[in-house]
Amino acid sequence: MNSYSFKKGWSQVRQKDIEEVRMAIMDALALTTKPAFYNRLNGDVEPKVSEAKSIEDIFNQYGINEIWGDDECSNTSI
Repeated sequence: MNSYSFKKGWSQVRQKDIEEVRMAIMDALALTTKPAFYNRLNGDVEPKVSEAKSIEDIFNQYGINEIWGDDECSNTSI
C-alpha cells in the first residue's frame, strides 16, 4: 500500500464529479498536466503538508473523509 496515494478517496468520487475534483486538485497543487496529476494520485510524489491539507479539503467538500492509500478493491476507472 502506498501511503501517499489518494486512490482511496478518488475511488469514492461520483462519476459526475470526477473532472471537477481533478481540476480542483490540479489547481490547488499548481499541476499543469494529467500525468503530473496521476503521479500524485498514485503516490509517486510525496505531498507537502500544505498540499495534503488542500487535497483533504477538496475531498471533504464532496463528503469523502477516507482519502489516503490505495483502494485495491475499486473498479472505478481513472
